[in-house]
Amino acid sequence: MALDRQLDEDRFRIAPKEFQPRVEVLKEGEMFLTALPDGSIWEGDLSGLGLFYRDTRFLNRLLMYLEEFEPLLLSSLIRESHFAQIELTNREFHLPDGVLLPLQTIHFRITRVLKDGLYQRLRIINFNSFPVTINLTFSAGADYVDIFEVRGTTRKNRGRFLPVCQKRNGFTFAYEGLDHYYRSTDLTFYPEPNLVWVEGDKGFARFTLTLEPHKKYFLYLQIIPCIAQKIECEDDIYVKKEMSVGFSKAAINLNKDYLNWQRQCTKIETNNEIINQMINQAVTDLRALISEYPESGKIIEAGIPWFAAPFGRDSLITSWQTLILNPEIAKNTLRFLAHYQGKVHDPWREEQPGKILHEIRRGEMALNHEVPHTPYYGTVDATLWFIILLGEVFRWTHDEKLLQDLAEPLKKALYWCENYGDMDGDGFIEYLRQSESGLLNQGWKDSWDGVIDRDGSLPEGPIALVEVQAYYYLALLRGSELLQFLGEIEEALRLRRKALKLQAKFIKAFWIDDEDFLGFALDGKKRLIKTTVSNPGHALFTGILPTKLAHKVAERLFRQDMYSGWGIRTMSAKEKPYNPMSYHNGSVWPHDNSIIARGLKEIGQEFLLEKLVTDLVEAARFFNYYRWPELFCGFTRRANGGPVRYPIACDPQAWAVGSVFILLQSILGIFCDGGDIRIVRPNLPGWLSEVYLENLRVGNGTVDLEFSRSRGKTYCNVVKREGEVKVLIEP
Repeated sequence: MALDRQLDEDRFRIAPKEFQPRVEVLKEGEMFLTALPDGSIWEGDLSGLGLFYRDTRFLNRLLMYLEEFEPLLLSSLIRESHFAQIELTNREFHLPDGVLLPLQTIHFRITRVLKDGLYQRLRIINFNSFPVTINLTFSAGADYVDIFEVRGTTRKNRGRFLPVCQKRNGFTFAYEGLDHYYRSTDLTFYPEPNLVWVEGDKGFARFTLTLEPHKKYFLYLQIIPCIAQKIECEDDIYVKKEMSVGFSKAAINLNKDYLNWQRQCTKIETNNEIINQMINQAVTDLRALISEYPESGKIIEAGIPWFAAPFGRDSLITSWQTLILNPEIAKNTLRFLAHYQGKVHDPWREEQPGKILHEIRRGEMALNHEVPHTPYYGTVDATLWFIILLGEVFRWTHDEKLLQDLAEPLKKALYWCENYGDMDGDGFIEYLRQSESGLLNQGWKDSWDGVIDRDGSLPEGPIALVEVQAYYYLALLRGSELLQFLGEIEEALRLRRKALKLQAKFIKAFWIDDEDFLGFALDGKKRLIKTTVSNPGHALFTGILPTKLAHKVAERLFRQDMYSGWGIRTMSAKEKPYNPMSYHNGSVWPHDNSIIARGLKEIGQEFLLEKLVTDLVEAARFFNYYRWPELFCGFTRRANGGPVRYPIACDPQAWAVGSVFILLQSILGIFCDGGDIRIVRPNLPGWLSEVYLENLRVGNGTVDLEFSRSRGKTYCNVVKREGEVKVLIEP
């Protein structure tokens, strides 16, 4: 049975067949680029390299050769999440004229940005004392595979590739999909190459350059993807009607956009340079992950490369994590998801009235109905997080217009919980896959074996996850608060009573007396799955547990089998299915830890909170740009070395990026209620003695706060306040 289910899930894998040790990523809107650090994209690479637009790969090959050799990598970096800079040089070899070109005497600097396409500038400098004539050749190709294909799904049929069209300054690839859309990739070089030619499905451009000593030479390349219902051909060239902006304008406009985004966010500065770099990187990563859809507005997408799309759960949790930074992220997310809120019964897409979506895709496989992601609704907890987030946003902003606008979506979400989420009327929220192409597991651990019994068997559904019931408890309380403000007093009281009944039922059903811990889930026969996992930690921030039991849960999470030294594992090392290299059964997820950390603050476990934050920050030092990836392996921390990389983790991933802000909010003890701020037991760790927040938006005003640590105690000072904002500082 377990093998059958694994094979079934392999049709929609979350991973490619290979991986690269390091990939550099750029993203803007619905477009993203994944390339090796030297900037190259290799055809045939199975790790997901390429230029992607609307869930389709528009470029699967981009290579540069100096004569017949690849340049050597010196260094590469992504600046402020949107500007790639790659430094290359030459190896030693003889040029066609017999002249020896010494090692590291030609410097290549590639700079890239994404706007409506990929814009690249190549600067070349000859550091020899004599002129050098070189041939520089570019090679490109496009395969138009869907993101699901890149992730391992096999398709029975494909569309039709059109012949590669050659032009004076480049070439164009084109493909007619089974969804009746044409997809094209136009490459244009400036200045014009000396030679352009096509070989089969690949295009080539060659420049013959005479480089004078120490003089700068510039070559430009723009790659514009296009989707259209028809494609025109003029003189054997596929014509793209949209005008491109060019490298300089794209770079300038992007820089302005990012500066404007940073001005909209709370400015956070500390005395710790690593923390400052983590925060600054996270701020720009969030901007890169935001996309705007004409029909539904802005939303923060889940992660690159596999989840560069709207995801209900991921977007909602990221929005909750980042309220301290910018509540507009949450407002946009709520409005976006309300637009797609379920309206009908559709088993193929697992849509139900009032349900919040899981994922939207816009590639050929989705548009051709090969996958149900248009959108797909197979998530058990996104609807609960929608209610929770709306409640939290209202507490932070007291935005009455937002609440009025989303009053009906709120009621529909609550309706879904009672009439569809609770599948058998027992008061718990369960899930059971309806679509043959849907997810077997529909909580946040949604891999095929993400919910597993201690003996390694997969439980039969419907499944009631422990954290989902805790979310439901908080959703009922937040829904009650919101309805009370809307004047629906009787319904508000009913929801509160329902929450209290759920609390009592939850403890009775999930608490394991002889383990002093909560079980993982209830299976279809209401049998408690007792596998020791991190999910019970999510209950801490919801308030569903009495204080004594909450402290027992917290302490259990920090025992050696659950705590790797870098963070809390998703599964105990004592469990039979444990694998520190697995996706959900022993790895460490920063967002999982951040939710637990918020719960530690709620229950007053300051010591454990400081330990968790400290170890996570130390782990970040070992990752590129001090950015936590989606997850990392759960191997035990050793005296020398850092955490072990998970090879196919999304990086950046929205809720990993957002974790730094909810962790900071937790150690600072910031709570909001009704548009006012409470500072509760602020506790800066020993490695962080000063934190300054400027332009923190709360209610209809802003406030500047200064936190400082002295003689083991943390103090908060209100530096500036504008608007009707009250700040209550509790010792």
